[in-house]
Amino acid sequence: MKDWYYENDQWTKLPAYLKHLPLFTRHLDMFSVFMRFLWSIFLKNICFKFYIRLKVKGTPFKEIYRTHPKLIIISNHASHLDAVSIAASIPRRYWLNLYIAAAKDYFFSNPLFTFFSKHCLGAIPIDRKDRKGEAINLILKLLTELPRMWLIIFPEGTRSKDGKIQTFKRGVSIFSERTQTPLLFTYLEGNNELWPKGQPIPLPGKLVLHVGPVHPPGPIQDVYTHYKQWVLTINPNAFPAEEPAPETTEEKKEDLENE
Repeated sequence: MKDWYYENDQWTKLPAYLKHLPLFTRHLDMFSVFMRFLWSIFLKNICFKFYIRLKVKGTPFKEIYRTHPKLIIISNHASHLDAVSIAASIPRRYWLNLYIAAAKDYFFSNPLFTFFSKHCLGAIPIDRKDRKGEAINLILKLLTELPRMWLIIFPEGTRSKDGKIQTFKRGVSIFSERTQTPLLFTYLEGNNELWPKGQPIPLPGKLVLHVGPVHPPGPIQDVYTHYKQWVLTINPNAFPAEEPAPETTEEKKEDLENE
């Protein structure tokens, strides 16, 4: 796979007409706008209406959009359904300001996926092996300079194998704290059952997106703690069971004495 070059004019200068996605072209890309509209029809009116019954609970997105022009939307990640599920729950008229941080090695791995990611998802390719921080710098620049931006990102970094929510990586807090962008908590219930890791296609069924509170920028441990507290009110089994603390020498000694 070829290297991705983030430091180019079409991304870093961000002229006004590029506030829509994808960001890959210099001209007003009506083809991309048209493709995204067709994709929204398929996603919202067919796929997530008849095949997967998507239900949204919590604060309506139109209320959040009115008070928060910039947000980092975070969610649990256990399925390839996750990003499109969140997109499908957001009103179509907000999609031109909706961005998805997507793994470059999957979403841009071949011409078909690249076309889909570019014209339908509006994905920002994240090179998970990027040692130069180019993708991070691009997202920081976008969050700083665009007047409106909702960025979907999964702080676990990769899909969970068993559906349990893993510890968050610090990238989310870097984006949030450096740009003072608040975080919207969301939780997908049923994603792992419909399309677990390793299964080729999703199963039909019910999926629920819970829309939670908006959290201020903060360190990743603070974000993880508050997110965990909120999710546990919905699903007490969403996180792995905590491992017992290692037994101390004194405790071992007491055990031996009691035997």
